[in-house]
Amino acid sequence: MAEALKNLYSRELLVQLVDSIKREYPDFNKKAFLSQVFDVQWEQRELKQRMRHITHCMHQFLPLDYAQQVEILKKIAPAFSGFVAILFPDFVEVYGLDYPDISIPALELFTQYSSSEFAVRPFMLKYEQRMIQQHLSWAQHKNHHVRRLASEGIRPRLPWAMALPPFKKNPSAIFPILELLKNDPSEYVRRSVANNLNDISKDHPDKMLAIVKSWMGVSKETDWILKHASRGLLKKGHVEALSSFGINHKAKVEVKNLRLSKTKLAIGDAFSFTFTVRLTDKKAHRLRLEYKIYFVKSNGKTSPKIFQINTYKVMPGEILDINRTHRCANLTTRKHLPGKHTLAIVVNGKEYAQNDFIIK
Repeated sequence: MAEALKNLYSRELLVQLVDSIKREYPDFNKKAFLSQVFDVQWEQRELKQRMRHITHCMHQFLPLDYAQQVEILKKIAPAFSGFVAILFPDFVEVYGLDYPDISIPALELFTQYSSSEFAVRPFMLKYEQRMIQQHLSWAQHKNHHVRRLASEGIRPRLPWAMALPPFKKNPSAIFPILELLKNDPSEYVRRSVANNLNDISKDHPDKMLAIVKSWMGVSKETDWILKHASRGLLKKGHVEALSSFGINHKAKVEVKNLRLSKTKLAIGDAFSFTFTVRLTDKKAHRLRLEYKIYFVKSNGKTSPKIFQINTYKVMPGEILDINRTHRCANLTTRKHLPGKHTLAIVVNGKEYAQNDFIIK
């Protein structure tokens, strides 16, 4: 079993953190700090709770003004990287909101070693116009982590983070930032652009599809961004989104012979399923094939989730034989419950054949 993410904040890491702080601030009480961090509630805290707890402890054992605290953290931050280093922007988020002249440059620095995408969001809400200009500036930064922050920090619906209601309501200020980033040399940045547009599509599909029309064919990079950004609309069978990618929802097809290798499963089991698709139209079409599973929820109702199979160029009368496998394993984002589930085949946004299966 994979190591729990919360264990990233190990004693070894915290000792490294303390030793780094002590080099800049010799009066830092190592023993008392570690005792305070690893208190009786430590084992019960989850990942973000542990991070926030460490943030509070650092503040407590650095009895300096905020500007001095941040200077120490700026000096030691380059020695840390990855998710654990989000400690540093988290400190700014908690204690620096009233000091934007200090905090914003600190977030720019800290994101180069981890990510300030969560910490920047309260600043977006409190200093909206200033932060829009800051994101435009970050979009032209030489460091790709900072350029990614220009997109990620202003995403209206960033997972695991507070939403940005003003930008959910009106995303107009986001588009000039994304324009600067759409041909970024870093895939890391371009993926954030796609995810930002996907966020926007949930509230303003018309505005996102206008971007699709504007950017389509500009480069292979922008075409990839648009396809990834449209995934939510495509999975919903949005007619205009499908059409933007050459998929006609009116294409005439037959879906037959849907068979499941198992219809009674335990959580963690896998089953395979097969079916055929025949294009009955008189002209060739692109067929986007997906399958949908209606998962049982705790209230006894079902909630559908779409899984993509592939997109095929199909000639009139041509038959596709499809064979896929699905595993009913619990994930952090999806838990399986006992009951009757339904698998359905989706072609160009329309649902066709169905079969039920039972999870015990």
